[in-house]
Amino acid sequence: MPELPEVEVTRRALGPHLVGRALEAVVVRQPRLRQPVPEGLDALLRGAVLEALERRGKYLLWRFAKGTLISHLGMTGVWRIHPRPAPAPRAHDHLDLVFRGALARLTDPRRFGAVLWHPAAAGDVLAHPALASLGVEPFDARFDGAWLHRHTRGRRVAIKPLLLGGQVVVGVGNIYCSESLFRAGIDPRSPAGRLSAPRYARLAAAVREVLAEAIAVGGSTLRDFVSAEGAEGYFMREAAVYGREGLPCRVCGTPVRRLVQGQRATYWCPRCQRR
Repeated sequence: MPELPEVEVTRRALGPHLVGRALEAVVVRQPRLRQPVPEGLDALLRGAVLEALERRGKYLLWRFAKGTLISHLGMTGVWRIHPRPAPAPRAHDHLDLVFRGALARLTDPRRFGAVLWHPAAAGDVLAHPALASLGVEPFDARFDGAWLHRHTRGRRVAIKPLLLGGQVVVGVGNIYCSESLFRAGIDPRSPAGRLSAPRYARLAAAVREVLAEAIAVGGSTLRDFVSAEGAEGYFMREAAVYGREGLPCRVCGTPVRRLVQGQRATYWCPRCQRR
């Protein structure tokens, strides 16, 4: 599933080609995504200028004067940029945003992605139901060890599922959660409410480092993800624990272990990471 780094990589690749350009057409070939694509987008947005392309968590926000398109990549979605004339669409190319001189195409084999519309008259897009409950951004100045410590008091849930939940901090997906906990030396099974402030300070720093490094190398390509320009992500080549069950820890040599938490695979080193 594309996570925050993959969505940010997509945003950075699309933005220079599209921001400031007029949208000439919205072509919907398959409206049945996770939620139906809103009807009438072509008539509504034809001629509108894309004023900004932003990210909130794992959502892309396509801001126009009339409102904001909200898109989510689901499990297998990718946005690709094509010069015009674009290549003929393939079976899973569900939607095109046709701009003057370029085209953004949404491909989603499993159709778990989403394209939503939030009109400007409805107020701040960040109040949209898909966005309103999201936690703080990991690169926000408010996010630090004190934030994590304050928002986990009294919580019995293990630290990894809490991070994945997205209500305390947003966008720390499964791969990056395992890697961040490893760098911070924290066992993923540790009760969130029992971790000390100094340990949370290390964890917050690790989250920022891991996500920044992932963005710098194009994210992670496990199956489907490529950037908007077609490049694979290389973060997994240097992963310390994720996907390395039974292999020696890169730090101490102890075999990496795997367990399932909340239906997601967790990887950790039993020697380097403590409760």
